[in-house]
Amino acid sequence: MKAIPPRSVKHTWTDEDVDRVLGRVLQIGVIVSAAIVVCGAVIYLTKRAALAPDYHVFRGEPIDLRTPSGILADARAWSGRGLIQLGLLVLIGTPIARVVFSVIGFVRQRDWLYVGITLVVLVLLMVSLAGG
Repeated sequence: MKAIPPRSVKHTWTDEDVDRVLGRVLQIGVIVSAAIVVCGAVIYLTKRAALAPDYHVFRGEPIDLRTPSGILADARAWSGRGLIQLGLLVLIGTPIARVVFSVIGFVRQRDWLYVGITLVVLVLLMVSLAGG
């Protein structure tokens, strides 16, 4: 007699699965962010090694580094400042990605109360980023 293969069972995530995924998201986000910032810092410092700092006049960030599209354009051009800012954007986006993955994890667990609470947190994060 042939053995009947088991039916494919939908795998629901356990709390440990969710914790593992969320921990990995945070680790990857911080490591990628740090790597981008370090690359940007190396480029920035090698281009400006011979320049003496002028502390008599305050110069803020250039206009192109104040918007995500400007930061991406500068990062694509391998600007040191643009890469540093991109690394900081990735660092800011890491907790947001964690909340998104929390929603996915809670949906996989079919824990609808926590799905609702986490979606409220995600909406609040997005509203605060858009309004700030």
